[in-house]
Amino acid sequence: MFKRILIANRGEIALRIIRTCKRLNIETVVVYSQADKDAVYLKLADRAICIGPGPAKASYLKVNTIIAAAEIGDVEAVHPGYGFLSENAHFAEVCRACKITFIGPPTQVIETLGNKISARQLAKAAGVPTVPGSEGALSNVEEALAISQKIGYPVLLKAAAGGGGRGMRICHNDASLRMYFTQASNEAEVAFGDGTVYLEKYIESARHIEVQILADEHGNVIHLGERDCTIQRRNQKLIEESPSLAPGFGKRERYDIQVAAVRLMKTAKYANAGTVEFIYDIKAGKFYFMEVNTRLQVEHPVTEMVTGLDLVEEQLRVASGEPLRFRQKDIQFLGHAIECRINAEDPRNGFMPSPGKIGMFLPPAGNNIRMDTHMYAGYTVPPNYDSLLGKLIVHGLTRKEALLRMRFALDQMVLEGVANTASFLREILQDANFVAGSYDTSFVNKRVGPT
Repeated sequence: MFKRILIANRGEIALRIIRTCKRLNIETVVVYSQADKDAVYLKLADRAICIGPGPAKASYLKVNTIIAAAEIGDVEAVHPGYGFLSENAHFAEVCRACKITFIGPPTQVIETLGNKISARQLAKAAGVPTVPGSEGALSNVEEALAISQKIGYPVLLKAAAGGGGRGMRICHNDASLRMYFTQASNEAEVAFGDGTVYLEKYIESARHIEVQILADEHGNVIHLGERDCTIQRRNQKLIEESPSLAPGFGKRERYDIQVAAVRLMKTAKYANAGTVEFIYDIKAGKFYFMEVNTRLQVEHPVTEMVTGLDLVEEQLRVASGEPLRFRQKDIQFLGHAIECRINAEDPRNGFMPSPGKIGMFLPPAGNNIRMDTHMYAGYTVPPNYDSLLGKLIVHGLTRKEALLRMRFALDQMVLEGVANTASFLREILQDANFVAGSYDTSFVNKRVGPT
């Protein structure tokens, strides 16, 4: 096991990683920007190194600066968390070239799975169902039109190199496809430095279901069940659950999707924690491969609650060369877990970001209630980064029990000073269709519009 690691991230995930490291007696070095100089996790790490001004491009995204901090901190490994450089193959390769272990999959795996076109091709090779669409990159709009007319509208244009909804457009006819083709490509070029787009059939009534994978460097791959991430706004997840109770998603479908995820990751020669994301067609009762996230997911606590495992610990063990401590038969799933993301956004004002100083903050507490957050009373939320303030996670023996516990937890939480999404999440949890499990990925847009 490692003696000292560097955490190349910030916010709640930096604090989350520090806590596991302290339990395992691993020293931590954290990097921080000038905008994060008052972050609470700096006090809990063994060492903190400033890496530049607030903007991420001048700090958390600067590979050379982070490598320099790792060398100054004399660390053995780097944990990238999520976002920033966590799925950057170049960063992973530089770490390894500098004899620093990158806590994540091999560089070639990141490159293959990080490109949605090559990931789709790998899924096909592994016998995993893929959504009908283009076989590879689209060379021009005429090619896109020909494919769309063959598979039928609506279709979805997607950026090959990225995610988060950027470079993505839903097209309902030839006219909208012509209009959006250049827009999607240009947006992808700006966001990811790669304007390549491809096309898939758009599944109109769908659930977003993902499977958590653990794999080691000795060829062992297991799954830790699935999460339902259907409640989204602009392709950004708001609520996650495990297990999925989607209509028509029964024992057979659950088994098939889990086996498909394991088969894909074995084919990819994956190692460490990763997530295989699927779209589930409610009407057809079929699932299709979407993408692979080659990192720890924001929503990983949901899986931890139903399995009792610490995914960060397992990442550290695998990265240090240990084989998986569990076989598939050893993994037990108990009850139901739900996570709500608390963001510094104003739901009454088009979800505008709401940076500023937090006044009173009282996190909820109680049996089977967990809150992962880096905020505290008096903390100033910087405008430079993602708006995530924290994640509220609950566990119950049933979904009904978990829903009641989440409502109770949200009602307990006191958060003043910045507009946030807690009230909006309360409304969703009270919605009759959500409670009944009768919803799809359009649920939030139908409530607030595609703002």
